[in-house]
Amino acid sequence: MRQTLFEGIFERGGMTEGEKQLFIADFMKTCGEYFEFDGRPAVDITRTESGFSVCVIFAARRVKNFKKL
Repeated sequence: MRQTLFEGIFERGGMTEGEKQLFIADFMKTCGEYFEFDGRPAVDITRTESGFSVCVIFAARRVKNFKKL
């Protein structure tokens, strides 16, 4: 059975600072298409009964225009 990134993180006791910074950088790159960030996001990952609860909180100076599909 293939292990997910989050499962590996929790088996060894948490996300390293390097992994957290990579996750935040990727998140900002992806969501940067929709928001102009005001600082860096905060990330909280908690194991739940059915998997994980992932909370990403950030402040945005503005919401960029969304394209209609």
